[in-house]
Amino acid sequence: MSAENQYIAYQGPESRSRVSHHPLRVTTRFTLPLLLICAALLWISPFIWMLSSSVSTSSFGTDMASLLPRFPLTLDNFRDAWDSADWLRLYANTIFFAIGTFLVQLVTITTAGYIFAYHEFRGKTLLFYLLLIQLMIMPVVMMVPNMMTLKQLGLLNTLTGVMMPYFASAFGVFLMRQAFLNIAKEIEEAALMEGCRWWQVVFHVLIPMTWPSILAFATVSITYHWNEYLWPLMVLNDPDKQVLTIGLVSFAMGAESGGQWGLICAGTLLVCLPLMVAFVAFQKQFLSSFGFSGIK
Repeated sequence: MSAENQYIAYQGPESRSRVSHHPLRVTTRFTLPLLLICAALLWISPFIWMLSSSVSTSSFGTDMASLLPRFPLTLDNFRDAWDSADWLRLYANTIFFAIGTFLVQLVTITTAGYIFAYHEFRGKTLLFYLLLIQLMIMPVVMMVPNMMTLKQLGLLNTLTGVMMPYFASAFGVFLMRQAFLNIAKEIEEAALMEGCRWWQVVFHVLIPMTWPSILAFATVSITYHWNEYLWPLMVLNDPDKQVLTIGLVSFAMGAESGGQWGLICAGTLLVCLPLMVAFVAFQKQFLSSFGFSGIK
C-alpha cells in the first residue's frame, strides 16, 4: 500500500471522500473525455464533409467549406456516379483480388505458422528471422523485380499476376505462429495419434481454435488489398481488369475537371461502402479478434 493510501486509510472515510472529490481529479475526469471527443470529431470531419457533399444539391464555391448538407437533400450524385463507371465489373475484380489473395494467404500462413510453432529443424530460428525481414522492406522496392518476374511468367495484365506477390505474408506467418504457440502441443500429438494427417490437424483442429487471429488477419489483409492502388496500376492495362481504386481515380479526374465535388464524394462512398457495411455488421467480432490477437 502506498503512503498516500495509508494516509487516507488512517484519516477515515471523510478523508477518502475529500480526496475523491479533489478539484484536480474532478477536472481530469471531465477534461480527458472532452479531449477525446474533440479528437474523434476532428478525425471524422472529412468523412462527414464527404457524406454531406454527396447528398447536397450544390457542391461549388463557398458551399464546400460547410460540414452540413445543403438542402434539399438528393441522391442524384449517387445515381450519376453509378452511371459514370462500370461499378459492377470494378466490384467483381476487386472482390476477386482481395478475397482471392486472402484465401491463398490463409493456406500459406497457417502451414508456415504450424511448422514454425510445432516442428524443430536445423536453421529454424534463422529462417524465421529472415522471413520477418520482409516486414522491414518497403513494397515499392520490390515492384520492378516483381514486374520482371511476372513478365517472364506471362502474367502481366492479369489479376492473378497482381495477386501473386501477396500470396505469402510475413505478418500473417508471425501472427499464426504466435496463435499456435498458445495451443498445447499435446492437442496436436493427440490428433496425430488418432490417425490425422498434418494438414487435417491444421485445418480441422488448430484453425477452429485460432479463429479470432484469422479474423484479425482477414481484416488487415482484405482492407489493405481493397485499397491497393499503385501495384494494380502498374500491372493492369486492360480497363476490363481494373480494380475499384483505379476506376475511382479515372472517374474522379473527369468529375474534378468540372468541379463536381458532390459526384466525386458519391463515387468515393461507393468504393468505401462494402468495407463500412462489413465493419458495422461484424464490429463486435472485429474488436474481439484484435483484442485476442494482441494487435494494438
